[in-house]
Amino acid sequence: MRCWWVNHKQTFAHEVGRGYIWCPKRKKNGTRNHFYETIREVQQGDVVFSFADAHLQAVGPARLPCYSCPRPDEFGSVGELWDVRGWRVDVNFTKFVRPLKMTVVADQIAPLLPKRYSPIQENGHGNQGAYLAEISMPLARRLLELAEPALLGLLQPAPGLQETLVQTSDPTILIEWEDNLQRRIAANDAVPETTRQALIQARRGQGLFKQNVSEFERECRITHVDNPVHLIASHIKPWREASDEERLSGGNGLLLTPSIDHLFDRGFISFDDDGSVLVSPVADHESLHRMGVDCTRPLFAGRFNSDQRHFLDYHRQEIFLQSQC
Repeated sequence: MRCWWVNHKQTFAHEVGRGYIWCPKRKKNGTRNHFYETIREVQQGDVVFSFADAHLQAVGPARLPCYSCPRPDEFGSVGELWDVRGWRVDVNFTKFVRPLKMTVVADQIAPLLPKRYSPIQENGHGNQGAYLAEISMPLARRLLELAEPALLGLLQPAPGLQETLVQTSDPTILIEWEDNLQRRIAANDAVPETTRQALIQARRGQGLFKQNVSEFERECRITHVDNPVHLIASHIKPWREASDEERLSGGNGLLLTPSIDHLFDRGFISFDDDGSVLVSPVADHESLHRMGVDCTRPLFAGRFNSDQRHFLDYHRQEIFLQSQC
């Protein structure tokens, strides 16, 4: 378990009220921000503290690891210059009965603040530009002792807690995002019916897209299953983030078994250009082992063509759950 501190600023009501945290993938000038990149390392069950308006306001466990998704509609004009897509973590927030003013307790927590990338200053004021920062367990414990001692149990998850956090399907917002895109495709009379159907089938890794990928892919890159019945044509740049051309491009695909497709689509694994299998630090190694990914030794998935390497760069930068800073 790791602990995190989020500075909400204008988006506090939206994020805590609806149970999530979200940040853009880049700063307005297009560069990376350490305090945005850290969100890629939040794991299910990690504890997230919420700070806004000079007060520590809420705390809760992350329901799922981070995932890529659009800027929330409810933000309205707030952050309208940010990237359309960003990083999101769903959190079961509990608001404190009495929010804790940081300047009042600054002297008690200052010795426990991170020496680097601290979310607040030693005087209790927030650090400009800091969105999400990791904090130590001793600091997390002290914060709960001061704010809401009844919630100290969050730092010692009881047996079965993980089961209560498990979500058996993809996050609702991802399903809604893809459903909306599919409706737009189906209603676009400017595109031939056969192409529209191919684009819709490609969402599930079937149809023309699978045919295109199968021209040079023969088996799952991880499990080596080669029966086409058991393989999905997995988009390297996800269907939901791709253009129509990219959705049907064979170079934007790999043949994977369903479990490996899930790991790849959600960013738990990726591939380097030389074929090395990359495993996210937030991935559960026991689960990966049961799915066919042996994390005890280096894995090699074979060579990729130039188109695949192009899309794999996107996957590593925009989908893979590992900080790039």
